[in-house]
Amino acid sequence: MASLKEMRNRISSVKATQKITKAMQMVAAAKLRRSQDAAEAARPYARRLASVIANLATGVSGDGAPALLAGTGRDDRHLVVVAAADRGLAGGFTSSIVRAARAHIDGLIAQGKDVKIVCVGKKVTAQLRRPYGERVVDNFDLSAYRQLTLSVAQPIADVVTKLYEAGDIDVVTLFYSRFKSVVQQIPTALQLIPAVVEGGEPASGPAAVYEYEPSEEAILETLLPRNLTVQILSALLDNMAGFYASQMTAMDNATRNAGDMIKRYTLEYNRSRQAQITKELIEIISGAEAV
Repeated sequence: MASLKEMRNRISSVKATQKITKAMQMVAAAKLRRSQDAAEAARPYARRLASVIANLATGVSGDGAPALLAGTGRDDRHLVVVAAADRGLAGGFTSSIVRAARAHIDGLIAQGKDVKIVCVGKKVTAQLRRPYGERVVDNFDLSAYRQLTLSVAQPIADVVTKLYEAGDIDVVTLFYSRFKSVVQQIPTALQLIPAVVEGGEPASGPAAVYEYEPSEEAILETLLPRNLTVQILSALLDNMAGFYASQMTAMDNATRNAGDMIKRYTLEYNRSRQAQITKELIEIISGAEAV
């Protein structure tokens, strides 16, 4: 059984940990609000850009379609981009994304596909490099960036585009966590190449006929690379909001658990102290009676 001094030290240690987790919870709550606003502000632009591309794609087909839209026509070589957090102490946030990505990667490998991996975030790199080794062709550390902008997503898009233009990959899939609410983040797979065309403007009346200058193909050649960068940035912003939501929840649980431990240790300490005092009183009384 631990001595009274050891139990006091243990209680003090848990109280210090509780202060840290409480402070981290408050910091995560403050950053969550800003990250959530940034993620929600990026979604209308991404949706509108996808809508414009969908409308343009209806007039493009066959050999004239841009490569990012039409694809290579094959399904043999896959690039999986896995984006999560650079830091921990956020519960199972990163693990849930990696788990979904690994299920997808293992399924492709079982089908005999050639799979390459790009990791976005130090935690993702640590979890995927061990099981997949040389399949990881590149990784990105986002911890140095205080704010996520297009300049952060552009290098990732450049790596994807370079591999695709070199003929090393046929299909590109992005895994990230879609922020739905503070208590719910959904691991999501998004196909980037060939671009998934959906979300065109619904016709409320007679369909309008547009004449484009330059042609649809030329406009798509410009918009598709930009759309690739925008989709990656939107995913990173969703990840950031989801990370802070998960961290806030995890630190709140840790603070509550620390409080329960403090109550339990304090009760044990009081019982041990009471037992020691009672023992000393018995020894004193017994000694007095013996005299």
